[in-house]
Amino acid sequence: MYKRFFKVILDFFIAFLFLVILSPIFVITMIGLYFNNDGKPFFFQKRPGKNNKIFKIIKFKTMNDKKDAQGNLLPDNQRLTKVGAFVRKTSLDEIPQLINVLKGNMSLIGPRPLLPEYLDLYNDFQKRRHEVKPGITGWAQVNGRNAISWQQKFEFDVWYVDNVRFILDIKILFLTIKKVFVREGISQEGQATMEAFKGNIK
Repeated sequence: MYKRFFKVILDFFIAFLFLVILSPIFVITMIGLYFNNDGKPFFFQKRPGKNNKIFKIIKFKTMNDKKDAQGNLLPDNQRLTKVGAFVRKTSLDEIPQLINVLKGNMSLIGPRPLLPEYLDLYNDFQKRRHEVKPGITGWAQVNGRNAISWQQKFEFDVWYVDNVRFILDIKILFLTIKKVFVREGISQEGQATMEAFKGNIK
């Protein structure tokens, strides 16, 4: 009952409440990134949601679009701006995803939405992460975020799919708040963000 009905209602009302409470921070961050990223404060990207349905995720833009001589984007660590680094460290870049929750594309709690090109790389076990709506935060995020391996992340995601319940979501929500203040697992060791998923070792 919770997974199919009450979770949807709670997502909407809590996301709306958070968006209202965080609106001053939202506006200040948007203005800062507007001037820091040549008038582009937001980042839009296609992501697969529940049952692999594609939607556009909304985040604050923390990296510029600088390219090399061949026209290719520079590595993440070279495009991450000073303002963007602060926004990422404080997890402020996640705030616009509350709009995705209001639209019904995402949930507050669930497996993080990854890139569409990863869909063909998943094995049958990993594909199960798409049996529920993706979330702004999730079980994998409070258990290491980007500092853990892809295999560990998928195991946490599927565990969540099999154990969705109200008490667990509340626990993840409070642990997420703690992680934001402690600033743990923001990036993978040696990376500005997280190394791309390249498939499973066979």
